[in-house]
Amino acid sequence: MNVPFDFFSVEKKDTIPEKGKVLISEPFLSDEYFKRSIVLLAEYGKEGALGLVLNKPVNMTVSKLVKGFPETDIPVFLGGPVSTNTLHYIHMLGDFLPGSKRIFSDIYWGGDFETLKKLVEQKIATRNNIRFFVGYSGWDAGQLERELSENAWVIARLGVKQIMMGNDQQIWKKVLRDLGKKYKLWADFPENPGLN
Repeated sequence: MNVPFDFFSVEKKDTIPEKGKVLISEPFLSDEYFKRSIVLLAEYGKEGALGLVLNKPVNMTVSKLVKGFPETDIPVFLGGPVSTNTLHYIHMLGDFLPGSKRIFSDIYWGGDFETLKKLVEQKIATRNNIRFFVGYSGWDAGQLERELSENAWVIARLGVKQIMMGNDQQIWKKVLRDLGKKYKLWADFPENPGLN
């Protein structure tokens, strides 16, 4: 019996990257950083791409990680394997945070760190409107396109709420299931098929 699709390939409509879209790893990707991950593309262009992994918590708050940061319950995530000694943040603070760059809609990246600390102290910046990451994910010119041609990633667009609140370990499955029948099979594929 033939199935109506190639289980291992990404549908062509899902292969156009751009800033603000997310990369969803295929279920067989074994790389520890990107295994069952969702990466928000904060930058994309001819020179390459930069993204932040949305669903890899490091089980630490930013207050514990950064000396002198105001006390807060905002968690930190692993943004990727590049420059893991750097802190990055996406937020919905817009003009409240000078120097921030708009990614899409109400999602911004970066901005003045001293102002951010004041916004945390004033409870304007909270876990509902900001997310922190150590390190980032980076691709040189042409590298992401090669990975896409090898079916390593599905590209999708998530809503602001999913990006800002979708930080639980199950989001990878939830997002794939929402993409339709074929990707629902990917979501249900066992993480360690040899153990079944």
